Amino acid sequence: MYRRRDTRREMLVAEITAELRRYCVEAQHVGHAFAGQHGLNGTDLQALIAVMDAELSGEPITPGRLAEHLDLSSGSVTALIDRLERAGHLRRDRDTTDRRKVLLHYAEQGATVARDFFRPLGQRTDVVMDEFQDEELEIVYRFITAMGVSLREHRDAVRDARPTPPPRHRAG
Repeated sequence: MYRRRDTRREMLVAEITAELRRYCVEAQHVGHAFAGQHGLNGTDLQALIAVMDAELSGEPITPGRLAEHLDLSSGSVTALIDRLERAGHLRRDRDTTDRRKVLLHYAEQGATVARDFFRPLGQRTDVVMDEFQDEELEIVYRFITAMGVSLREHRDAVRDARPTPPPRHRAG
């Protein structure tokens, strides 16, 4: 739509951009289906993904880092964590090296529910991945990683450009 398509490269860039957009929309539909089936909202789902990603990286997330990631106040993230903990999706653990620090982890019930829901998608993904050579997957990985960085940088720039709301005056 807004990209030139005069050359083969311009056509590929336009088509890849369109496919990425469609992929994001479809991923959101799947995520919303999971959320809807388990009484979660979009922010709950984003929180669970952040907790999962942090655990997979070997560095569990704290409530403060989750609040930053989701762009939520500390009160809002506490309410979110309380809700997800009551529903059996998350658990809070004290850091073994610094007992003042709280770390968030997937609770076993939540992990089981997520695995059961997403296992068929994982199997479909494996089938697609099997169609590519290792060298091709390395290129795809490099591309998708760079695109993720670009998207996060844009997200941060948009967040930083938001006007600061005026201070609220209390009636005295």
